[in-house]
Amino acid sequence: MRMRKGMLVLAAAALAACGGGGDAGQQAKGDSTAAGGATGGAAGADGTIRIAVIAKSSNNPVFLAARTGAEAAARELSAQPGWPKVEVMWLTPPQEDGQVQAQRIRQAVNEGADAILISASDAGKVAGAIDDAVARGVEVMTFDSDVPQSKRFAYYGVDDVEIGRAVMRELSQQLGGRGSIAILAGNQNAPNLQNRARGVREEAANHPGIKVVDTFNHIETPQDAAAEVIRVNNAYPEVTGWAMVGGWPLFTQTLLTDLDPARTKVVAVDALPAQLAYVEKGIAPVLVAQPVYQWGYVGVQTIVKKLNGEQVPARIPMEPVRVSRDNLNQWAAQLRDWGFTDVPQRFLTGAAPAAGAQPAAGAQATPAQQP
Repeated sequence: MRMRKGMLVLAAAALAACGGGGDAGQQAKGDSTAAGGATGGAAGADGTIRIAVIAKSSNNPVFLAARTGAEAAARELSAQPGWPKVEVMWLTPPQEDGQVQAQRIRQAVNEGADAILISASDAGKVAGAIDDAVARGVEVMTFDSDVPQSKRFAYYGVDDVEIGRAVMRELSQQLGGRGSIAILAGNQNAPNLQNRARGVREEAANHPGIKVVDTFNHIETPQDAAAEVIRVNNAYPEVTGWAMVGGWPLFTQTLLTDLDPARTKVVAVDALPAQLAYVEKGIAPVLVAQPVYQWGYVGVQTIVKKLNGEQVPARIPMEPVRVSRDNLNQWAAQLRDWGFTDVPQRFLTGAAPAAGAQPAAGAQATPAQQP
């Protein structure tokens, strides 16, 4: 371990006290955030644990939420008496690029990171860099998009095939079991998205009235995703349903006017503030939400436990949450409590404390999903 063992002594009760959703705080600026004010220096030299977070892209709101959660966990852990400072090093590339992620892994090692938390854009391009980091004493954990063939010690995220199935079940219900659908699938090299799209197709086979027109990949920006939806709708006018294994186009307002809820239904993964208007209007009657803040929050907590010598399961499940008009206000309140400052006020008016979000498709909420 790169960190001196003496710096990793912590009473179990102190670490346990940090469980739950935590205070989100404000999203940090810059490329690294030191909890408690510690900055710079080689790992361990100043008693600071440094965790590099390498998400897929820094312009995707779900990963900015994960960053907020990671930094909140770092602050809380740093505040524990007798515990070293925990610092988050934000090394996420601006655009999705597996090769750049591999470079950022090497950068993290060279800059003294004690551990790395990564969501892989391309598992094949980062596996070698992960193994090299582990060989040099840096612990690696994955979230959202796994690299199971690597030497990472744990993965935290949803069951991607099952979440794809859940999207398809919900969409079939919205379409009355009949219709032509398209699958919006993002980066064709991302293993998590490949598995989600596979789950959609497998579940569609159980619905004889549903025809899958095709699976459509695209650059993972809201603008590119929305443009792809419009292009496909023009090319395939028979499409009346969209199974979106990521919520990219719903981060723009474009489809609020370009899609007619009386004709087209969408079910998508994720439910961040910008997407809630699509639920309100009925274009996306159901969103299958990942508690994306928890990627960072639980990820940092888990890494610190690992560095402290505790046993950590190789797979830590995240259960998706079904968001509809029935629990829209409660989910909005949850987002607010996680530190999102762009939740429209109309969704918060009269909202009870965030406890009403229901797990998706038979899943059970985990304690980490609770506020």
